[in-house]
Amino acid sequence: MTLQADPTTQPTTQPPITPTGDVLTHLPSYDDDAPPAVPRASLGKPSPDERFAHIGSWAAGAALAWLVTQRLLPLDGLPWFLIACFVLGTLVTAVTAAMTGGMIDVKDRVATSVVTWAAILVISAVVSTVVFVALRGWRPATHLNFYTQDMSGVGPKDSFETGGILHAIIGSGIELGIALAITLPLGIGTAVFMTEVGGRFARVVRTVVEAMTALPSIVAGLFIYVVLIVALDFPRSGLAAALAIAVMMLPIIARAADVVLRVVPGGLREASLALGASRWRTVWYVVLPTARPGLATAVILGIARGVGETSPVLLTSGAAAFTVAGPTDGVMNSLPLFIYTNVRSGEPQAIARAFGAATVLLALVLILFVIARLLARPRGTGPTLRSRLAGALSPNRAHR
Repeated sequence: MTLQADPTTQPTTQPPITPTGDVLTHLPSYDDDAPPAVPRASLGKPSPDERFAHIGSWAAGAALAWLVTQRLLPLDGLPWFLIACFVLGTLVTAVTAAMTGGMIDVKDRVATSVVTWAAILVISAVVSTVVFVALRGWRPATHLNFYTQDMSGVGPKDSFETGGILHAIIGSGIELGIALAITLPLGIGTAVFMTEVGGRFARVVRTVVEAMTALPSIVAGLFIYVVLIVALDFPRSGLAAALAIAVMMLPIIARAADVVLRVVPGGLREASLALGASRWRTVWYVVLPTARPGLATAVILGIARGVGETSPVLLTSGAAAFTVAGPTDGVMNSLPLFIYTNVRSGEPQAIARAFGAATVLLALVLILFVIARLLARPRGTGPTLRSRLAGALSPNRAHR
């Protein structure tokens, strides 16, 4: 049987071939009079039509939410409106995506909406907390004596021109400093042991550390109270409060540092060991510098856990209205404990002082976070400002 070619099929165009059998190559020609090429937008940037559809969908969702909560159903109030806006806006967005795309586009739009609203919810909670505390505590915080005096001889009804939180600031600084001096080497050392040494005992240590991260603060305070104060007859002081805070901070720092050290690529360790470095020098000069930003984050998490503890300090130290500079000189107040005792008094002046102390506590935590992040920043390879100034002012450069 003979196969015949279909007359509707176009013959394949073959490139021209020279008599010697070489294939000729044609280079593309460019038109000098053509307009310049339009730069291509990035792959993740939406087009104007997509932005219009996205904004229009959420506008329609907000309108439907207002209609449902304010006209159809007895759901007055901003919370109900926001909930309905989220649900209906996500639904309209999904329908719009289904009209112009497939199921992948619908899932992408829904996931984007959920993540965006979750971020807005978290940011709104943080901002509202800070703004509420600042608005309630700005009056005492505007007086200079609020930072330079303590509460010796000051009553809960006295004006803001007398008394302050100097004793609480000093107490929090001393207790947090002692706790950080204890937990920083122990926490990072524990993380290095679990990550770099390993073994059966390291798995046991990791299990204990993970269990202690959920330890209630009152249990840590009772542990230090029973062991140090009751059993060893140690007086209630700032040192005892610092040890209780250290018990709370240690598992947080160790667990977070363990996660960070496990992320360091194993190739860096292998390269250091291949060059003849010992295991200790590899950890000290390669692993820890590589994980320094993450270790700073671990320390920040530990500080955030310890700086706001109240019940361990109340059990192990107690409140004092005067300044105590020695960690073993008796009862020592702190900012969380000062806030707790003043809010429980019921007096408007004392409650305002408590909100002022809370504002100062938020500011101190923010300053500590900024300092930790600055210390954790990777050092650049370029010359520093000090070296550039020294080079500009050197006599040899001036002579040249």
